[in-house]
Amino acid sequence: MLVMSLDAVRYLVTGRFPWKEFVSQAWFVVSVAVVPTLLVAVPFGVIISIQIGSLAQQVGATSFVGAANGLGVIRQGAPIVVALLLAGAVGSAICSDLGARTIREEIDALETMGISPVQRLVVPRVLATTLIGMLLCGVVAFAGVLTGFLFNVLAQGGTPGSYVSSFAAFAQPADLVLAEVKSAVFGVLVALVACYKGLTAKGGPKGVADAVNASVVLSVVLLFAVNVVITEIYATVVPQRLG
Repeated sequence: MLVMSLDAVRYLVTGRFPWKEFVSQAWFVVSVAVVPTLLVAVPFGVIISIQIGSLAQQVGATSFVGAANGLGVIRQGAPIVVALLLAGAVGSAICSDLGARTIREEIDALETMGISPVQRLVVPRVLATTLIGMLLCGVVAFAGVLTGFLFNVLAQGGTPGSYVSSFAAFAQPADLVLAEVKSAVFGVLVALVACYKGLTAKGGPKGVADAVNASVVLSVVLLFAVNVVITEIYATVVPQRLG
């Protein structure tokens, strides 16, 4: 997988970029991931609002609900939702597509004609998944924060001014940058793992199913491990606002 990743970087820098395939894959990722992402983002924002609002009422810190809810959604919630949807929906679709092409010997045919499967198939899928993942992160962050705000005001008796002021006091642009960086890294990892498993699928349809399963599991494990590392680096390097 590392060799394939290095080849993808080399082709991205030095080779002709297949724009038509990139546009096709970007639209495919949008069609697969947008609706499930929105359906997950709304209840996710509600769940965070319920938990944080209940805890804040117990300790008498209701004025900080906006900050805790908003930062939780932006820093962790939005990237994690995007990661899981990319791994479960997009990654599995990419892996099954390339796996089916592999067992039908279409990949071998490309190599026989002197066409690199990495340049033609992997590079556009990696860039498309990365770009759409970053856009989805912004959508999830907006939907989660808005849902948390509405639920806090309408269902938990919070005041709009207190929610917005506490969020503005602690949030900073670096938080959104962190979320976008995480989503970009997650998109790259999901696409690379899915492409590698798809291109190395063996054993007919059962082999493709096994490759899809392995792709999803490996992607989720890698995503959570990388999330811990990025979060720790961010907390160490970027000074946090004290309100």
